[in-house]
Amino acid sequence: MATILYVEDDLPNRILVRRILAAEGHEIVEAGNAEEALQTLETLKPDLILMDINMPEVDGFTLTKRIKQNPAWQHIPIIALTANVMKGDRERVLQAGCDGYIQKPIDVDALPRQIATFLKRGA
Repeated sequence: MATILYVEDDLPNRILVRRILAAEGHEIVEAGNAEEALQTLETLKPDLILMDINMPEVDGFTLTKRIKQNPAWQHIPIIALTANVMKGDRERVLQAGCDGYIQKPIDVDALPRQIATFLKRGA
């Protein structure tokens, strides 16, 4: 299965996503903020990154742009997992460099299928 880096500042969301995706056989590596994510990427090459957009200090838009500017990381698919669901939010996420968009609240039944779809596209 896949190694997934989940960048999320909210612990309950991290626990929920970890449980759902670990049950599917994926290895979930968590980062609570942008700095942790960048440090993790120095040693880990995940198959996919799930990115929260609304984080303190450095938001998901900025972090996505930084990741995509690095030649060592730019090939890693980044999927926004966000509560930003207003008109235009999906487009803003994709313009920032994300390869996909999943809205919160998390649909526990749909999430494994959504992740599988994104992993197939990235393969």
